[in-house]
Amino acid sequence: MATASHPAAPAAKKPKVDAGAGAGDMETDDKENTAKGANTYAEGDVHDLMKLYYARLFPARSMMKWLSYGNDGKHPQADAGFTQRREFCFTLDGDIFCRYQSFKDEKELRAALKDKTPSKIDLGPVFNVDPAKRMAYGAGGAGGDRVFAPVEREFVMDIDMTDYDDVRSCCSSANICNKCWPLMTIAVKIIDRALREDFGFKHLLWVYSGRRGIHVWVCDKRARSMSNEARAAVAEYFSVYKGTDASGTVKRVSLTTPLHPSLKRAYDDVLAPYWTDTILPNQGLLEDEKFFEPILAMIPDANIRDEFASQWKSGKKFATSACPDESVARWNKLVQKVDAANNPGKSGKQSSFEMKRCLFDVVFAHAYPRLDVEVSKHMNHLLKAPFCVHPKTGRVCVPMDPAKAESFDPMTVPTVAQMLNELDAAGGAAGAEDEYELTSMKGAVDTFNATFWDALDKECKEELAVKARDVAGAPTVEW
Repeated sequence: MATASHPAAPAAKKPKVDAGAGAGDMETDDKENTAKGANTYAEGDVHDLMKLYYARLFPARSMMKWLSYGNDGKHPQADAGFTQRREFCFTLDGDIFCRYQSFKDEKELRAALKDKTPSKIDLGPVFNVDPAKRMAYGAGGAGGDRVFAPVEREFVMDIDMTDYDDVRSCCSSANICNKCWPLMTIAVKIIDRALREDFGFKHLLWVYSGRRGIHVWVCDKRARSMSNEARAAVAEYFSVYKGTDASGTVKRVSLTTPLHPSLKRAYDDVLAPYWTDTILPNQGLLEDEKFFEPILAMIPDANIRDEFASQWKSGKKFATSACPDESVARWNKLVQKVDAANNPGKSGKQSSFEMKRCLFDVVFAHAYPRLDVEVSKHMNHLLKAPFCVHPKTGRVCVPMDPAKAESFDPMTVPTVAQMLNELDAAGGAAGAEDEYELTSMKGAVDTFNATFWDALDKECKEELAVKARDVAGAPTVEW
């Protein structure tokens, strides 16, 4: 039987597979969404549709209001040059990178997008000067001793499904399906709560990458002003999975006994239930030698390792009517055996810390979020902007509601062709303002506002009001 520390799956519960999961739902490079109804615009012609997308659907106003942080109005305390010091990077046809683009407002951004039609938009930091004028600063420049340098940047995190290929039996590389997407759901649930509760951040923008991953932009003023050292420290806080040992087989994790409170919370509330209800049944990890050998390698007791390796390789079945999934049934037996070995009642022999911790190690090594730490560590690292279109899938990088992470389905994310067809079907007039409201983009912008921007916009306005009161109350100098 399972213990409180390592719960088994509920006996009568059937394995959980997200609705529609299966081989037929796998997303590959040559299989895209198809718009419903009359299809004037075909899927697959992503590049050819981008000019129309930028001209009629891209929510440039929402983008620039966010990136201005209240400095886009005529408030006397607003920094009029703030928005134009932000770096945009356009990727043009042929993988040509145009860095250090800058725009003072929505109108300039929209004109540049229609003119250059980038296949991707990346956002960089806010610099101390307009990045387009950077050559005037630094050694030998007219700026004298002033050095071109980043001064502000959202703290960002990037989680990519390809980093879980050793956990996925359903897909590999850039392919995803509803069986492996719960790994991203786990990442959202754990990271969102930790950033809010452990670090006190409030303004988090979660975005689907358009293909196989997710990004989070932490936009609190305190986060934007963090040094590279502070960014690295926050990223390291989440760096539990450390890859494999020299053999390439045994997974390494950084855990303590007892677990750190944040990790215990993640395990109890997210990892343990998802491991037995979703990950094991979806991936069948204990039914394939390729996956169960690395798991058994994490068990310190050689007798237990050998016993289960022999049984599992022989094909011995553990599933029952009460627990019909074979991987879950095998896990339950392993939990029982390890727990018995950790109980000194019969032999009086005390178990090692490694033995007591090994089942936690297995779960964390396979299901805890795996970050691309290098993306988070440096203020001047570029990251794909929300609302741009992935050039291979045609899907829009839409905002996500972290409170509803389990219901987010990447297979239903709108594509650029789908939205242009929706616009035609709704009778949208070219050049009309906010045409996107006639399409699926409206839902994406609504999520952006409701889960992120509305609260941050209010805070930005309050900060400007406080500055104005401070200026008004400041003593004046009499001559």
